[in-house]
Amino acid sequence: MNSKIYVACMAIALAAGSVAARADSSTPVKYSKTELKQMEQTARTPEQYEALASYFRSRQQGFREQAQSEVPLMAWRSQFTFSLYAKYPQPYISARNRYDYFMYETNQMNQKAAYYEGLAASTK
Repeated sequence: MNSKIYVACMAIALAAGSVAARADSSTPVKYSKTELKQMEQTARTPEQYEALASYFRSRQQGFREQAQSEVPLMAWRSQFTFSLYAKYPQPYISARNRYDYFMYETNQMNQKAAYYEGLAASTK
């Protein structure tokens, strides 16, 4: 029982540390869907394309970090797949699905960033 409490406390401390580290770093600008759509439609100069590319790169990094945070949870939950009262879906499947989603979004942001980087290079 004490080991479970210890593990929970360590997880909370780790999460608090990562939140504090993110607060110290420069936070990227967060655009709403309408602002982003308007920026994409009105972009004509290399600087505008580079701003869009850097925005999508920062989103890509955020999704990659979220995907990597699911890996330990997936490993931890996979230890509990064999029990008398097995649940379906098994607990690690939700963590794997979240990992897959975040990796999909990472790839989408990579494609968008590469597209705008290519446009910025071609308009120079």
